[in-house]
This record gives sequence, structure tokens and C-alpha cells, in this order.
Amino acid sequence: MDLLTDLFSRHGLLAVALAVLLEQLGAPLPSTPVLLLAGVEGATRDGFALRAFAVATLAAMSANASWFWAGRRLGRRVLATLCRISISPDSCVRQNEASFARRGVLTLVIAKFVPGLSILAPPLAGALGMPARRFLGWNLLGSALWAGAAVLAGRVFHAQIDAVMRALGNLGSVALAVVLAALGVYLGWRLWRRFRVRRELSRFERLGPGEVMGLLERGCDVVLVDVRAASPDMPLGSRIPGARHLDLGALGDAALAGWPQAGEFITYCACPNDASAVRAAQWLKQQGRQARVLRGGIDAWTQAGLALEPG
Repeated sequence: MDLLTDLFSRHGLLAVALAVLLEQLGAPLPSTPVLLLAGVEGATRDGFALRAFAVATLAAMSANASWFWAGRRLGRRVLATLCRISISPDSCVRQNEASFARRGVLTLVIAKFVPGLSILAPPLAGALGMPARRFLGWNLLGSALWAGAAVLAGRVFHAQIDAVMRALGNLGSVALAVVLAALGVYLGWRLWRRFRVRRELSRFERLGPGEVMGLLERGCDVVLVDVRAASPDMPLGSRIPGARHLDLGALGDAALAGWPQAGEFITYCACPNDASAVRAAQWLKQQGRQARVLRGGIDAWTQAGLALEPG
């Protein structure tokens, strides 16, 4: 631990920049402990806390801007890529969409304080067409609040954190083993959670676009359900003809008021592994409806050359 403390005292700003940049790019490594150490270092070095705050904010903005432009250029496809390289479950896409629908740009302010929102909020903002100037302004506010809170906490509780560091230092190599074990447990838990969610998603019955179209052409009693998040600031754009919209953020007794009691409900979304559509179909089954999922969502429907209508 003495070596770690010495290295941080010499290269603290570089450590802050790398830790924040890697986490915001999607690496499953928390940067908050590094920011807390920066606050501790700031208690003994004039101006260090302020410099660490500036470096952390700039690093977060750089990573977030990269993901924003990726979302702007590649659309929702970048979210599927993020779900493959990130340990966060695919359901985080649904949580981000719902947050944008309810809170709008305020999502960018709170994202870094909510696990799972931080990495997906910037590319989703780009995919939803948020103006770059608006994104940069609100994301700067969110990044500054997050970095400032962590550095300030380290500065305020520097004595307690320093005592913990000294205690770990007295343990010698045992401390390193404890830290590595804690990191291993954290990563293992995240991987297990991801595996459990993916297994649950993969087990749900799905229909391809051609199969759904065949049911419609045969006159079967089919109710198409669009579960993408929507709001006045985040309109749907286009949808499958005749589809009804179901708000996953407002599920309850009134959510299906005026809906048919019979027929087969087929849900769809625009998210990795149909996560939102599966959740909606599970809820519909709990309400006594027959429900299945459109495999690949509206993207698969569009790629199959099937018709859409204005949302």
C-alpha cells in the first residue's frame, strides 16, 4: 500500500484521468475509489483537489462525447455493441430509455450516480437525436457534479480514508490479496447477474417478422404492442401499422384500459436481446393475456421490408 500511495502522490492526475476514462468507455473498473484518493491527496497538497476535479471532468466528457457521436452515427446498433462489451445487463437500455422519457436531459445529470445509466446514457442521447450542444452542456453539468462530489468526499473524510489506507499498509501483501478478492467478487457478481438476465431473456418465446406477418394476413386476432420509451421530447417516429403503445414506466391496472381482452399480444422494442419486449410480454401474461415477442424488434421488421406507419 505504501507503494500505491507513493505512486499516486507522483502520478495522481494521470491515475485519475486513466481511471475515469476507462470506466466511462465501458471497462468494469470503478473510478470512484481513485477520485476519493485524489480528495485525500488534496488535503495535503494545495490545488491538487481542484486539478483532479478538472482532469476527471475532462476525461469523463471525452469518453462520453465519443459514445455520443457513436450513437449519433450508428444509432441504436451501438447499444447492442455496448451490451456485448459491458457487464451491465441489457435491461439497462430499457432503464435509460424510460429515464429519458420521464426526465429528458436531466438523465444526463443523474446518470453517473446510477449504476448502469452512466455508460448507456451518452450513446442513447446520440441515437435519439439530441442536439450536440444540448448534450455537451447537460453532460458537463452531470460530469462536474459527479467528479466534484467524489473528490469533495475524499477531501472531507481524508482522515478516515487515510487511516484505512494505513491499516491496509500494515497488512502488507494481505491487503493486496483482500483488494483483489473484493474486485473479483464484484466482477463475479456482475457477470453472474448478466448471465442470469440473458438466460431469462433467451428462454422467452419469439416470432420472426415473417411469422407475425403471416398471422396478420390470415386474419388472426393479433395485438401488436410497441414498448419503446416515448415522450413529447422523444417521439417514436414510426411504428408497425396498428401497434398500440405500452409505457413500461406506468404499468398498472389502468395501463390496459380499453385494450382487447382476447387475442395474442406480440410485443416489440428496439433494444438488445428484446429486453424491453420480454419484460412487457411477461407482465401481459401476468395480466392473463397470451403474449409473445417479435424477434429483433422493429429493426428486424424494417430489414424484412415490411411496412411502417408514422408513430
